[in-house]
Amino acid sequence: MTYRTACAFICFALPVLADPPTVDAVKIDGTRVSVTLSHPDTGWDDYADGWRIEAEDGTVIGTRELLHPHVNEQPFTRSLTVTNLPDGPLFVRARDNIGGWADEVFAVER
Repeated sequence: MTYRTACAFICFALPVLADPPTVDAVKIDGTRVSVTLSHPDTGWDDYADGWRIEAEDGTVIGTRELLHPHVNEQPFTRSLTVTNLPDGPLFVRARDNIGGWADEVFAVER
């Protein structure tokens, strides 16, 4: 195997790592939760595809799926109606179609 072939093999064998989406803001108005996300969407191959609201213990309260990229609309805001919002702090976690659910959460004190 030549050096060039070995380098090409190694480069293509590595997983693609994408930047996770970022939760920029959360607004809660009664049962309506509006979340503003930023993500370097590049099209269908890499885009923010959802966010969810979690209770302090990690229980998922509601999930908003995003069905298409927002390449030319950054940051963007989408809403979800949630009738069972518990009292106390909530956490919003974003997801993209490459990396899945982000490790980082956005805390919302209520």
